[in-house]
Amino acid sequence: MTTVYISLGSNIDRERHLAAGLAGLSSLGSGMQVSTIYEAEPVGFSGPNFFNCVAVIETSLSLDTLWQALKQLELQHGRAPDAAKNQSRTLDLDILLYGDTVQESYPVLPRSDIYKFAFVLQPLMELCPHREIPGDGRTVTELWQASRFEQALWPVEHHFVV
Repeated sequence: MTTVYISLGSNIDRERHLAAGLAGLSSLGSGMQVSTIYEAEPVGFSGPNFFNCVAVIETSLSLDTLWQALKQLELQHGRAPDAAKNQSRTLDLDILLYGDTVQESYPVLPRSDIYKFAFVLQPLMELCPHREIPGDGRTVTELWQASRFEQALWPVEHHFVV
């Protein structure tokens, strides 16, 4: 079994799509834990605010099989197959960490979003503050302490079923 951290986000019908993403993700592994859900302004474009969180699962799926399953979940929940970066989306699922895998080809691991976005690093802090980032050597806490994010996050009091 491999421990996998996955970022989830939605800014279109956010509650429904995030709940659907989490439900789909729970079927791909076991022992799912979910961070606080945060609301965040979009980065790089104008649009509705996002709901974001990070989930961790244990899975027996290979990296490629898991990545394909996540892309299928996105499509099932209304994501356009040709969706570009920096636009509104129903569901965005990104593998942040897949065990200790370091990979330069797609999907690049660890995912660079860990270093770029508070909506990724803050939830990781909740789930695995002492986890060392493969290929980097620093822990999630050390990254958080060194970060200088401009983006504000607000915890969401969610009333939807996850």
